[in-house]
Amino acid sequence: MTTVDELRAALPEPASAWLADASARVAADASALRTLFPGVGRRCGRGPLSIPEWTVDDAVRVLLLVAASDVDELPGLYRYGDAAEKRAVLRGLSFVDGSVLGLELVADALRTNDTRLVTAAMGDYAAEHLDDSAYRHGVLKCVFMGIPLAAVAGLDRRTDDELVRMMRSFAAERAAAGRTVPADLVAFVPELSGEDS
Repeated sequence: MTTVDELRAALPEPASAWLADASARVAADASALRTLFPGVGRRCGRGPLSIPEWTVDDAVRVLLLVAASDVDELPGLYRYGDAAEKRAVLRGLSFVDGSVLGLELVADALRTNDTRLVTAAMGDYAAEHLDDSAYRHGVLKCVFMGIPLAAVAGLDRRTDDELVRMMRSFAAERAAAGRTVPADLVAFVPELSGEDS
C-alpha cells in the first residue's frame, strides 16, 4: 500500500505548496473540504505521479482527507463529486477510515460501470472490510469489466475456494459462448490454460 509520505514526496512543488495551505484550512474546519476538493484538479493538475496508477489530483485529494481527519465529510464528497472526486474518496478510505463507514461508498461504486470507480473501490479498504461474498463479487465484476486482477487489493490473501469456483464458472461460460477468457483469469485459475482462450 502506498503511504502518506510517499504521496507527499511524489507531488510537484506547486501542488505541495497549494496543499500546505489547503491542509491547514481543512484541519481547522473539515467543511472546507466541500469547496477545496472540487478545485484540486484545476489548482494542482491531473498528471501522473511517479507512483504507478496515481495522479496529482488523486494524491492531493487523499492528503486533504488525511489532513481533515473527519470521516463525516466522506459521504457528501462522494455523493456530490465528479468521477475524479469519487475515485479520490474511494482511494482515501484506506488512509482515513478504519471503520465500516466506507462500505456504503464501495458498494455504490461497485454498482457503476465506471472502471475508474470500480478499480478504486477494490483497493486496500475493500480488501480489509468487505465481507467474503461482497469481495468475491467485486473481483468478478473486475474480471467482467476487463479490469486487470493486479489492480485488486488483497487478492493473494482473500482468494478462497468459492472465488476460484466462481472464476471457473465465469471462464466456462465465456468459453461456451465462444468468447475469449481474459489472460489474467487464466493466470488466476491455472487449470484454465487448457481452455480455448
